[in-house]
Amino acid sequence: MSEPARGALDSRIAAYRERIESVLDSVLALPDPGTTRLRDAMRYSSLGGGKRLRPVLVYTTGTALGAPLERLDAPAAAVELIHVYSLVHDDLPAMDDDDLRRGRPTCHKAFDEATAILTGDALQALSFQVLAGEPTTDVVEAAARLDMIRLLALGIGTLGMAGGQAIDLESVGRRLELPMLEDMHRRKTGALIETSVMLGAVAAGVRAGPVYGALREFGAAIGLAFQIQDDILDVAGTTEQLGKFAGADAARDKPTYPSIVGMAEARRAAAEQHDRAIAALAPLGERAAGLVELAHFVTGRGN
Repeated sequence: MSEPARGALDSRIAAYRERIESVLDSVLALPDPGTTRLRDAMRYSSLGGGKRLRPVLVYTTGTALGAPLERLDAPAAAVELIHVYSLVHDDLPAMDDDDLRRGRPTCHKAFDEATAILTGDALQALSFQVLAGEPTTDVVEAAARLDMIRLLALGIGTLGMAGGQAIDLESVGRRLELPMLEDMHRRKTGALIETSVMLGAVAAGVRAGPVYGALREFGAAIGLAFQIQDDILDVAGTTEQLGKFAGADAARDKPTYPSIVGMAEARRAAAEQHDRAIAALAPLGERAAGLVELAHFVTGRGN
């Protein structure tokens, strides 16, 4: 990517990050949170950090298809709230037992385990509340919301994130065959990234057809590329770069692309998924420019 193009991409990502931060801040005001401790934990976990890749994908996809940013705020916030909930629960002692996330103590360390569990539960519920929105008499809008709710539910259930995490937990200390590792990655991480793309499409009024199919293929490829790159960075990155402890996967004896096929082949696999993602966007023509740039960003990132 040329320097001017990279500069434009960085500016656009920064603008989307600033926007979603403001949206999340408003959503997490929570005038009646049960306890202020729960609200504080939800805000601590959600605000002030993170790549925000998933909402950036919602905004980039939706705007490419002509949707105004205001229509994309709810799905962008919903998918980020789900992502944060998954991180809070993944970091718990019963799961990955991590002490550092986004460069600061994890939720259960900053608060306590019980509060962290409730924080994840509340963030998940809030995500669907935001996506459902206020009651409407607009049949088309209601149908689009229902489609988005269905997409998000599928992306985080047994066919997606939860199923992938279950495979991950059962795979510690085992050497998986590559197809099973890919299936785990597609579910655990890739499904929610693919869902982010599809939420942007549906919010823009694209609910079927060749462009919808192309975006689904793009989302699946870029989701797998992202997780392969994550595996690579766990080996090649530093704790300071990542905002979490580097080498954690190896320390837990988790199967990863580098541990199964080696670093060179892992990089080749990430590049292959990147190329598949780009090729999938052909039906969008010039409208795909922003998504193409994001694909370059995902496979070239350092954290």
